[in-house]
Amino acid sequence: MKMKKMLSIVLVIALALSLAACGGSGSASKMTMGTGGTSGTYYAFGGVLGQYIKNNAGIDVIVVSTDGSKANIESIAAGDYQLGTVQSDVMAYAWEGTRSFESTGKVDSFRVVAGLYAEAVQLITMDPEIKSVADLKGKAVSIGAPGSGTYFNAMDVLSAAGLAETDIKPQYQSFADSTDALKDGKIDAAFIVAGAPTAAITELCTTNSASLVPIDGDIAAKLMEACPFYTSYTIPAGTYNGQAEDVTTVTVKATLIVAASASEDDVYNLTKAIFDNVDAIAAENGKGKELSVENATSGMAAPFHAGAAKYFAEKGVTVETK
Repeated sequence: MKMKKMLSIVLVIALALSLAACGGSGSASKMTMGTGGTSGTYYAFGGVLGQYIKNNAGIDVIVVSTDGSKANIESIAAGDYQLGTVQSDVMAYAWEGTRSFESTGKVDSFRVVAGLYAEAVQLITMDPEIKSVADLKGKAVSIGAPGSGTYFNAMDVLSAAGLAETDIKPQYQSFADSTDALKDGKIDAAFIVAGAPTAAITELCTTNSASLVPIDGDIAAKLMEACPFYTSYTIPAGTYNGQAEDVTTVTVKATLIVAASASEDDVYNLTKAIFDNVDAIAAENGKGKELSVENATSGMAAPFHAGAAKYFAEKGVTVETK
């Protein structure tokens, strides 16, 4: 009798463990999300999104700091990550096999979850003589890592202003290294592409006399005509310490992507976890104020995951899938 009772207990425990392993309790899945540098917006906002996905979709999200868009796309292709935040323009390069992905070719192992927020192309300087992009000629300028999203954004802006990489003294630095170099007087200006306010620029403007250089007028018009994924954007006065006036620039869109192999249920649930909790997310990170179904589904150069498409269809929006 005791033996039968013990056997029953063992079977119950085994069944419970089996159900837990299959998602009967606890997290149904685990995903690693690639973001960006710790001083950028991707990492901070990715941490908030990861927590809401974990709490509301039952998916254990591990948020990691990375080298940004290209690294995240490549890591999803390699199977190391399942989620990633990327610039919409870099995503287009990967899907089409151009620019930073020209040597490796088209990457189609990811799908779009949603557009998130505007990523402003921010040109920051501590030199009061630099008032326009044209003033960068002959100056030491940080333009991001070679092949990065920031690098190509900087090249696009310089080209629209009639400048080439050889017309400046290029420095290939991260956001944090750029702001440190500005403070130390090692560079004259830096391109930082991220949601405004950006932590690296906030810190710089709080402790130093720094300013944003506008990217507007003919330069912006040429840029948007040549590259349709750019749009005009205004950084409101007061976004940074000492910023007395609005600054006009251009922007691309921060986008959340997922491995194409991810299950439809998981992607539906994580999309729902984000967009059903927009107000709560916005209360934790200002970029959450830009979350909307309209913004999430417009201007994408790659197809959506079927799980995300299912959620947006429930909201009355049809998106392209593959």
